Amino acid sequence: MNKRFPVPTVIIFILILFSALLSWLLPGGEYVDGVFHPTESKPQTWQVFTAFYDGFVKQAGIIVFILCVGAAFWVVNATRAIDNGIRSFLSFSQKLEHFSLMRRIGVNNLVIVLVMMLFSLFGAVFGMSEETIAFTALIVPLALSMGYDSITGVCMVYVAAHVGFAGAFLNPFTVGIAQDLSELPIFSGMGYRLVCWAVLTAGTIFFVLRYANKVRKQPQSSPMWDADSIRRETILAESASAAEDVSVQNRPGWSAWAAFLLVLGALAGFSVFYPVTSITMGSQELFVPGLIPFLTVIFALWSTLILVSRKKDSAKTRLILLFVGFTVVFLVVGVLGYGWYISEIAGLFLALGIFSGMAAGYPANTIAGKLIEGAKDILGAALIVGLAAGIVEILEQGRIMDRILFAMAGGMDSTGRLGSLQLMYVIQTVINTLIPSASAKAAMTIPIMAPFSDLVGVSRQATVLAFQFGDGFTNMITPISGVLLAVLGIAHVPYTRWVRWAWRFILGLIIAGALLLIPTLFVW
Repeated sequence: MNKRFPVPTVIIFILILFSALLSWLLPGGEYVDGVFHPTESKPQTWQVFTAFYDGFVKQAGIIVFILCVGAAFWVVNATRAIDNGIRSFLSFSQKLEHFSLMRRIGVNNLVIVLVMMLFSLFGAVFGMSEETIAFTALIVPLALSMGYDSITGVCMVYVAAHVGFAGAFLNPFTVGIAQDLSELPIFSGMGYRLVCWAVLTAGTIFFVLRYANKVRKQPQSSPMWDADSIRRETILAESASAAEDVSVQNRPGWSAWAAFLLVLGALAGFSVFYPVTSITMGSQELFVPGLIPFLTVIFALWSTLILVSRKKDSAKTRLILLFVGFTVVFLVVGVLGYGWYISEIAGLFLALGIFSGMAAGYPANTIAGKLIEGAKDILGAALIVGLAAGIVEILEQGRIMDRILFAMAGGMDSTGRLGSLQLMYVIQTVINTLIPSASAKAAMTIPIMAPFSDLVGVSRQATVLAFQFGDGFTNMITPISGVLLAVLGIAHVPYTRWVRWAWRFILGLIIAGALLLIPTLFVW
């Protein structure tokens, strides 16, 4: 990293100091029931040193989630199961290259496209955001092993999900809340939103494919070339080492059977208490009888086949990978069917770490030690999340946050339809650099902008779309986004390098959003 460029903690502390300075310069104000009332500001002084504590408390949930995910994947990575799985996947991919059609398409290109489409869809349908932190730990090593860099891995998961989040058509956290506050039918206007999602997703995939193939041909063109070279060598070396002594490490013992039986017992209990699953996607609700029991039976049969298979030399690896796979499946089922959020997902991944350690044959003390090592490894990213939340705390405690919103909204009075719509988009984009929370921002801005859009002749649907775009794109670059900092921490991508790489891409997305807003003046 360039020593002349400030590290993220320094950047964030400078922003905290600047926010405190604004509390001395700007008059205060607050919104009460959607109406702005001037108040006296509350200048911030020594609060710049308590902002970290306040931000840490406010973001305690996401911070603990980061620590749990980091701890769990440290255990999983220690078993080398993912390394062995990646090695097997790459071997399988190379065999597909023998087919002329797959050789023309490129197996690696197909993997990138399918993974990005999947996560973009997750972002568009149920607002996947925090969940990408866990998947980053899986996909980044895969991207490195395929000859790409860690930035490509981040794009495959985090960027894809957040582009889908921005162009969402069923996301309850953006479309649902904003339309409800705008007094619109929930998830109405889906047709044009589907077009926007498709355009943004296709453009993002095209950009990432070009970058990924450039990195594969010219590894030194990657901003992460130096660090990724070491990580790639480590992954390949660990995979080779694991392959050499696989017969010793991968034969299942009693602890692997114990892990299997404990997980099976838990799933059997869930099957009894949750015989019917209600999958919610937007305004659609689908009742699926026997989903959990069905998944339990599949898990039981698959695990048993692994444990009694003649291929005992790879049994532990396959069992742990099965644990990882079913963790992903139950994450999706839990989010869509049972309203899971970060507390449930954190518990799910913590269980993954413990049972993976058992399957690998680790004693209890070893599992506990590796969980602690994983939490230590990711602690820096967790601390940055708490510090970043302190910026918003200073603005709110200084009573100038609502004043900033009011001043931005007042700038739209003299513009026309197109100008007003684009200005609303700019305002939402700027605000999002300070308030990444979609629900909080919707609650503050939509009650102001929806009535204003009526006055200038802009549809409320267009106003909601401007909110979506403004809420989504800058999430991928603002240092206040706890999810971004956590993803970069797990991927070992310094924030400063990410900004230098991503700013042109984010600017392109912002311009694309401005262009996609223009047809809304005619279609809605």
